[in-house]
Amino acid sequence: MKNTYAFIALFDYAEDGINVTFPDLPGCFTCADAGDTETALKNAKEALGLHLFGMEQDNDAIPKPTPITKIALDKNQIPVLIDVFMPAIRATAKTAFVKKTLSLPAWLAAMADERKVNCSKLFQEALKSFLGIA
Repeated sequence: MKNTYAFIALFDYAEDGINVTFPDLPGCFTCADAGDTETALKNAKEALGLHLFGMEQDNDAIPKPTPITKIALDKNQIPVLIDVFMPAIRATAKTAFVKKTLSLPAWLAAMADERKVNCSKLFQEALKSFLGIA
């Protein structure tokens, strides 16, 4: 796995917004409101990072980027080089939270609420201890 990747994104400017696609990565796309290139750039970076992270997790081969001189452009398209630093993306993706629903006896939940217990934090700490990773 590489730490950095850079791919050409095509910014397609239309009246109703900016569509962003990556010719080398089918299924990797995003968009932004018309005229909001700054958001399109931010969204492109996020989309690229998450797409590549997914490919890494699935053990998919990540293609070599096509040189900008070999990319055909349609009207209203502008090529933009988007780069990502994968260690930060990997760390963020691996520490994302998932929601779990727990059941407690009503009296215990009431007592915890009374004492302003952060049940989510307490559960995380207890689970880490139980798994021996605290």
